[in-house]
Amino acid sequence: MAREKIEKKERMKIPRQPMPAQEPMDRIRNFSEVALGFTEDLALIEADRCLECKKPKCVDGCPVGIDIPGFIVKVQEADFAGALAIIKKDNTLPAICGRVCPQEDQCEIVCVTGKKSDPVAIGRLERFVADWEMAQGEISMPEQGPATGFKIAVVGSGPAGLACAADLALRGHKVTIYEALHKPGGVLVYGIPEFRLPKKIVQEEIGNLEKLGVEIRCNFVIGKTASVEELFTEYGFDAVFLGTGAGLPYFMGIPGENYIGVLSANEFLTRVNLMKAFAFPDFDTPVRLGDNVAVVGSGNVAMDCLRTAKRLGAKNVICLYRRTRDESPARLEELEHAEEEDIDFRWLASPVEIYGNEDGLVTGARVQVMELGEPDDSGRRRPVPIEGDQYDIELDQLIMGIGQGPNPLVTKSTKGLELNRWGNIVVDEETMMTSIDGVFAGGDIVTGAATVILAMGAGKKASEGIDAYLKGTAKASKTA
Repeated sequence: MAREKIEKKERMKIPRQPMPAQEPMDRIRNFSEVALGFTEDLALIEADRCLECKKPKCVDGCPVGIDIPGFIVKVQEADFAGALAIIKKDNTLPAICGRVCPQEDQCEIVCVTGKKSDPVAIGRLERFVADWEMAQGEISMPEQGPATGFKIAVVGSGPAGLACAADLALRGHKVTIYEALHKPGGVLVYGIPEFRLPKKIVQEEIGNLEKLGVEIRCNFVIGKTASVEELFTEYGFDAVFLGTGAGLPYFMGIPGENYIGVLSANEFLTRVNLMKAFAFPDFDTPVRLGDNVAVVGSGNVAMDCLRTAKRLGAKNVICLYRRTRDESPARLEELEHAEEEDIDFRWLASPVEIYGNEDGLVTGARVQVMELGEPDDSGRRRPVPIEGDQYDIELDQLIMGIGQGPNPLVTKSTKGLELNRWGNIVVDEETMMTSIDGVFAGGDIVTGAATVILAMGAGKKASEGIDAYLKGTAKASKTA
């Protein structure tokens, strides 16, 4: 039965629908998903808030260019399959993006409804239709183009690699993904915790790529098992995409960082997420934690570490961040969830020394109190130490969540690959081709650590460049 259209004036009166979620003191005792997703009724109400603008800015705000008003109209009509078909023309990972993309800084921030009210919850609607399809048990995929005969190697199975592989497969190319770890997904499986992005969701959406004919080879380290050059000469690929991400952890260079119990966020989250340390002893990956844990940093990765430590049983979990809450780079939703979970936020605080005992174990840290000075190159006010204002905290574990740099394995082993001063790959902004003919790159290995959806947008853009390159080489060979 068709639903009646609501007048635009009435739509403006509908409040943004809240996301059902586990209660804070319940969820800190489990690794189940925190946000429970919209019910059908909530999704229909939220979809009715869309004004169906004549010039929708939300599409421009989406890095992969989803027809957002088009899919929301289908939700309004309760045609969820139709909504998903529209999304999948541009995004083959909607259940993932609906959960972890920062819509509030992209499509939702330019939503016209948001000018006089709260923006439409675009991400929550995307997640709803993706979850609805999974619940039906039949997954649809866009129609593939005819086989071209071209072979492309995609190095890395994170968001950039998956998006690039999916788009290339839809164009009719034969794609093989090479993943260094024992499971595909990149940061989606080793970085983002189960309570934010269940691994089952990731595996199901990666499985959809395999239905398109994409081959995935794990435990295959490009730069060790085979070089980029060998992908052309020995494996017969016509083009290569590098999406190896930003997996090189940063440390602060302060005294005591070598004590046992000081971990990078990457190591901590990989042990817990990919190697299932949260289920020890059912899985043989213990994590030494203790009662008192501090995480340095206040980005999304730091939030993941803080909330994971809480779930692993730490009694006191402290966030040390050298700026204030207003400058925190984390998604507001993740920051609010962490505050609800009783994380001890120490704003304007930065460790300057880590203490340890004769056994080499972390016992505490000296914390410097900061104040904000003049803006720095990032536009944010620079944190300045307050002379003589320091204090000590007791710790069993300290996790560095202050960012990460480009994975150097592929870049150091590939001759002729131009890098910038930070070690990121330099690409042509239009085609995403590197300094090596036929080699393309995108995602965090090019931009530095960023968001899932920006990496996917780069992967999709690179697939367009690869497709044009391959067609160009075919024309050239015919001309010759």
